[in-house]
Amino acid sequence: MNKGNIILVGFMGVGKGTIARELVKQSSLFAIDTDDLIESIENRKVKKIFEQDGEQYFRNLEKRCALWLEENVSNTLISTGGGFYKQENLNKIGKVIYLQSSFEGILNRINNSEDAQKKLKKRPLLKNLEEAKKLYDIRVSDYIKVADIIINVENRNIIDITEEILEKI
Repeated sequence: MNKGNIILVGFMGVGKGTIARELVKQSSLFAIDTDDLIESIENRKVKKIFEQDGEQYFRNLEKRCALWLEENVSNTLISTGGGFYKQENLNKIGKVIYLQSSFEGILNRINNSEDAQKKLKKRPLLKNLEEAKKLYDIRVSDYIKVADIIINVENRNIIDITEEILEKI
């Protein structure tokens, strides 16, 4: 069943939220963010959930979120957390777009942003770059496997990226 949803996946810091906001401006799409939904349900930030209850608890919240999206959401742009791609029902929720970039490209994007410190602070998994790189290396092939569309975003202007996405959807 085609629900008309578009799901943005990719490694943390690749620009899923930023691209989603620009897509909303450039189209008639409505957008939601899975991390924002989870923060609303829990009434605390993702970082706090990880600190207080651990990654497995957070992944269970993502699963609940994915089931809710499948049942209740249509014709919506869905920006996801970096690990959301693992949800078994992902393809039942919508068309998956993988925002592709090298690990170094992601770090450059974050470090060159106006609010770099804030972006780094809200991503606890980036505290240890060696571990983050290992996680990135593990996830890349999985992102490609779940993707219906792959968009290379590295060193590209956001308008070009959003135009390509709108063209392909």
